[in-house]
Amino acid sequence: MDKPKEECGVLGLWAETPLDVAGMLHLGLLALQHRGQEAAGIAVSDGKTFLVEKDLGLVNQVFTEERLARLRLPEARLGIAHTRYSTTGSNLRMNAQPLTARTVHGVLAIAHNGNFVNAKPLRDRLLLEGATFQSTSDTEVMLLLLARLGHLPLEEAAAEAMKALEGGYSILLMDRRTLLALRDPHGVRPLVIGQAPWGYAFASEPPALEILGARYLRDVRPGEVVWVEAGELKSLQVLPPSPTPCAFEWIYFARPDSLLDGIEAYQARVRMGEELFREAPAEADIVVPVPDSGIGAAVGYARASGLPLEYGLYKNPYAGRTFIQPTQELRDLKTRLKLSPTSAVRGKRVVLIDDSIVRGTTSRRIVGMLKEAGAKEVHFRVSSPPIRFPCYYGIDTAARKELIAAEKSLEEIRAYIGADSLAFLSEEGVRRAIGGPVCLACFNGRYPAGVPQEGEKLILEIG
Repeated sequence: MDKPKEECGVLGLWAETPLDVAGMLHLGLLALQHRGQEAAGIAVSDGKTFLVEKDLGLVNQVFTEERLARLRLPEARLGIAHTRYSTTGSNLRMNAQPLTARTVHGVLAIAHNGNFVNAKPLRDRLLLEGATFQSTSDTEVMLLLLARLGHLPLEEAAAEAMKALEGGYSILLMDRRTLLALRDPHGVRPLVIGQAPWGYAFASEPPALEILGARYLRDVRPGEVVWVEAGELKSLQVLPPSPTPCAFEWIYFARPDSLLDGIEAYQARVRMGEELFREAPAEADIVVPVPDSGIGAAVGYARASGLPLEYGLYKNPYAGRTFIQPTQELRDLKTRLKLSPTSAVRGKRVVLIDDSIVRGTTSRRIVGMLKEAGAKEVHFRVSSPPIRFPCYYGIDTAARKELIAAEKSLEEIRAYIGADSLAFLSEEGVRRAIGGPVCLACFNGRYPAGVPQEGEKLILEIG
C-alpha cells in the first residue's frame, strides 16, 4: 500500500534465572512484526556462549523450530531481537540484525531502530583509522565506535558513543552478561521498559512486553542509557532531553493498543478524527475508514459528526503484503485483491478517512473503486498534514520528488485521486490530538535531530 514504510522493532530481556530466552523473544517479535517485515534476528547468551540467528523474511519464516532449537541454551539469561525494514542500507542478509562484533568488551550485539544522520562522516573517519565494515547499515557505525572505547565500562562506552551520534534512534546493546537500552535525546524513536517476576524487558512498544509477561514500567527517557545490574535497573542521563517523538507513531506506526510516552495510540487517533471533522466537515451520509490505517480517525470523525460509521471497504486478510508489481495493471489488481468495496457505499455520499497520502496512487484506486461500487460522492479526509519532506530518522517515506504533496497543490491532489473534496488535518490539529511535543519534520521540513549531508538510503554502499 502507498504508505510510509515500516521502521524497525527492537526487543530485549534480562532474567535473574535461566529462561527459554529464544522462545520468548520469538513470541515478542511477533507483536512487533508490523514495524518491519524484511528481516528478523535473535541473539542470546548464557554468560559464556553467545549465539545469533538471523535472515531475510518475516519472523515466522526466519524462526522455524529447527532454527529456534539452535538458539536454546539451557542457562540462557539474556538476549535481544530485531525485526527490520531497511532505511539505511539495502535489504541484504548482511544488514539483518542484531549485528555483532568481537571487541575488547567481548562479543557485542546491537539492535537498532532509527537512523544516524551523521553516519557517513563517522564511517569515513573510522575507515581512515583502519576499521573494517561487514555491512552497509548505519548501525555498524555505533558498534565500531564502541569497539574503540574498550578502555571504558560498557555503559560508559555507550554514553560516549551517544555523544558522537546524531539522529533519531532507539538501541538495544548486549554483551555476554549485560543488556543496555539507549534512546536519542529527542526521543524520536520509542523504547519502553517492562518488569516481570523473572527480570526486565525492553521493547519498541508495550504489547511486546505483555507477550513476555512483563508489566509496563516506563519509557526510556530521551538521552538516557538504562541497564540492569545485580537485578536492579540502573540509569545514566547522558544528554539533556529535548523530546520531540515522531508524530507518525501515533498517526500510523504504533499498534492501536500501544502506550508511548504516556499517550495512548488509539485514543490519539480518535482525537485526530474529531479534530479533522472540526477543521473539515463534509456534507455526507456515512463515514468509511481505509482499513486498518484509518479506523481510529474514522471513529473520531463519525463520533464528532454524528454520521454513521460503515465498513465500506473489506480488507482481505490473506492477501499478504502489497509488493510493487512490474506493471501498472498488476499494481491496480493487487490493490483490488487487498481491498474491495462493500454494498454499504452504494448510493451514499462517503467521507473516506485515511491517515496519510504519500504518492497518491493507492488513494486514487480506492476512490475509483468506491465510485465504481455506486458511491455518489467521495470526500477524502486525511488525519495528518500533507507529507512534503522525507524522514531521516528511520521511516522510508520515499524521495521528495515522489511525494505528491511536495509537487502538487491541494486542488491538484484532489483532481489526481478523483475525490469530490479533499482535506488534511493541520499541524496544530495533530499536536492537539497527541497532546505532547512531537516531530513533524515530514510535514514542515523542520528536523529537530539534524539532517544528513547526503540523504540517500544507500549512501553507505557507495565507496
